[in-house]
Amino acid sequence: MEGYVFHTELSPEEMEKNFEGFDFFGSLMESLEEARDFAQGKSDAKVTVSSRHLPDVNVAEVRAAVNMTQKAFAATLGVSSRTVESWECGRSNPTPTARKLIYLIQEDHSIIQRLQNM
Repeated sequence: MEGYVFHTELSPEEMEKNFEGFDFFGSLMESLEEARDFAQGKSDAKVTVSSRHLPDVNVAEVRAAVNMTQKAFAATLGVSSRTVESWECGRSNPTPTARKLIYLIQEDHSIIQRLQNM
């Protein structure tokens, strides 16, 4: 998994002990079989399905409302200025997490200062 870094304070021996006896493949197969049965209406399992509505945000409007450049706004959110530019011109959309954060900033501009002080 190139690009992913895993940090832990556990030693390799402690990590191995934590997963001792755990059947990853069997667990995955069981989950897939349950999903298949549910999709085919063969399951008696009580499943709760919920959908979340993500708030609509206009990135350019929110950024302008807090009087920030694309570069400063991007740095505050922890993304590149190209990402903000891409959001603003509609080439891509913010991730659900970024969208929620931008919405919170839209509703409470003081969040910007708190983010900048982190």
